[in-house]
This record gives sequence, C-alpha cells and structure tokens, in this order.
Amino acid sequence: MEKTLIFGHKNPDTDSICSALVYADLKTKLGENVEAVRLGPINGETEYALKYFNVEAPREVNTVANEAKKVILVDHNERQQSADDITEVQIAEVIDHHRIANFETSDPLYFRAEPVGCTATILKKMYEEHGVEIEQKIAGLMLSAIISDSLLFKSPTCTERDIEAAKELAAIAGVEVEAYGMEMLKAGADVSGKSVDELLSQDAKQFQMGQAKVEIAQVNAVGVEDVLVRKAEIEEALEKVIAERELDLFLFVVTDILTNDSTAIAAGKAAKSVEQAFNVSLDQNQCVLKGVVSRKKQIVPSLTEALSK
Repeated sequence: MEKTLIFGHKNPDTDSICSALVYADLKTKLGENVEAVRLGPINGETEYALKYFNVEAPREVNTVANEAKKVILVDHNERQQSADDITEVQIAEVIDHHRIANFETSDPLYFRAEPVGCTATILKKMYEEHGVEIEQKIAGLMLSAIISDSLLFKSPTCTERDIEAAKELAAIAGVEVEAYGMEMLKAGADVSGKSVDELLSQDAKQFQMGQAKVEIAQVNAVGVEDVLVRKAEIEEALEKVIAERELDLFLFVVTDILTNDSTAIAAGKAAKSVEQAFNVSLDQNQCVLKGVVSRKKQIVPSLTEALSK
C-alpha cells in the first residue's frame, strides 16, 4: 500500500499541524498507510502544544510529488496555500473549515468542509463516526487547535460545536481549558525574538480576490507596541515581498489577544481597499480594526467584497 501524505497549508498554524497529526492517527488506526508532514516551520504556539503533550512535530517537506502519488489536505483547499507541486499529485481528500476557492480536481475525492471554527472540531466528529477512541495526547492536540483558531473562544468563527468539543477534549487531555489555553496563546504571542521576515511569514496566506492577488499575514501579541516599534522595517520588507510575488496588496495584521482588537499595516497598489472594506482611514498605511480577530470570517470576506467591485 503506497503512502499518502497529509498536510495543512504553508506557513502552518496550530490547526494545520495538529490536524495533520490527528488525521494521520485516525487513518493509521483505520489501517491506512499515511504520514503527517508540514509545509513550513513550527511557530511558538504550536511548539508549546507539541511539547506539552509530548508529540513529535511532523517532518518538513518542500515538495510532495517526489514522495507520494496521493495526498490529503487539512485546514485548506486553495491551491496557492498548498504545496508548490500540488498539481502533480492526486488530492484524495480535503478536510477543511474555510471558504472553497481556486480548487478543482480531475478525479473524484472525499471533500468535507463544515462551517465550524476549526478543522479539529470536524476530526473529533470523524473519530466518533468511526468508533475510534481518542487518546489523551490526540485530544490535547485537537484541543490546542480549537483554542488557537478560536482565540480561546473569543473569535466570531467559534461555534457551539467548537466549545462543546473543546470541553470534552479537555477532559480527555486532563487540562483546564482557560489556564492551558492562555499559556499556549501567550507562547505564540511572544514576538520579542522574531525577525521581521518571521513576523511576515509565520502565518501568511495568499488569496485571489477578484482580479487582485492578496497576501494576509497575522500575528498575535500581548499588546501591539513591540511590533509597531519596528514599523519602518516592516514596511520595507512588505514592499520587497510585494515586488517578489507580484502582489496587489499585503495586509499585515497584529492582533492583541487581551483587547481582541487588531492593528493593520497595508501596502501595495490596492491598499486603499482596506479603507473601503473596514470603513476606516489609513494613517501612514496603518489603521486599527476594532473587534477584528479573525482573518477567515472578518478580514477575508470584507476585503474580497471590496476588491471584487
């Protein structure tokens, strides 16, 4: 039986890494030959979760066609967010909770997308559907993914299903949700040792919005001052990335996990679309997005609408 690779999006976040590991666990227990891999480095938040539950990180790969004929995508479906050679392999399955865009296959596949806050919430349901017991460390990984994607249930993407799943998983994992969740988020919000390139790439995704090519990077922080003090350096790096990737807009978003507000820096020829999308005024390419914490539900839809007119 040939091996199938399972992976999340480029610049993987906690949901991408944990969901790949979790689905590989389920598939293995169902008798399939699979391996979880990742398309980028592990961030501080994910590293905290993996160490806490004593789970080894998936190995990093740059391409997948040289290793497998079939792959499974978790936590994404848009091709520009996936492996560079994704068109050279067969996508056997997709498990996701994002919008469906820029996606087509030549072969039939199992595609499961549900309007919940986290891919791990869907995977928990799949364990139950198959009658497979969830081990402690696997429960911990799923819980970590839900906490991450929901910002400890404060994000508008969070649903009652996510909250119920988190509570059940916390009981299996043997942790107190609020205490564990805040420590994990704080681990990911420590930006003191990160370079500007790391800040712009650790959780960045590309989107096609109308005719515009857009990249949105988001970092969490405890207060935004430590990031904004480096604004000049950030803007210089943004312009470089825009030129290299031929982007129309790069939106860099810093989300304060304590206030649940975000500060954004916009660069590129379509930067003014941010003003229209969020009814704000850019002041030296910067604005505050009050109550905005979710790229998926609050940023991408508004920008897509503004850029599609």
